[in-house]
Amino acid sequence: MDSERLGFLGTIVPQTMCGNVGEGVHRTVTALIKRRSRCTVRDMAVQVAAHITGTVWKIEVKVGDSVANEQTLVILESMKMEMPVEAPNAGRVSRIAVSEGQAVEEGDLLVELD
Repeated sequence: MDSERLGFLGTIVPQTMCGNVGEGVHRTVTALIKRRSRCTVRDMAVQVAAHITGTVWKIEVKVGDSVANEQTLVILESMKMEMPVEAPNAGRVSRIAVSEGQAVEEGDLLVELD
């Protein structure tokens, strides 16, 4: 991998994953904390987690789909509001960890991208 690696809260996060946040480790950590990024990287897989507590209203992708940066992956419903969960970067769906109608808590794994 040609990107700079950063140890962040026990997870290795390549600088180019979860969005390009600029040069340098300090700025990378600062930007990740500011964005309260909900994705982690493990062996180049990006784990996309729920940003709210709610119910999985609709799954917009299936395993094997190629997705674009900011493409809607899952739609969560909470307090009668629909909130899309978007891909933090382009990739391929390698795992869907939830099903429609399932209750999720903030931070629960929804989708994994390669």
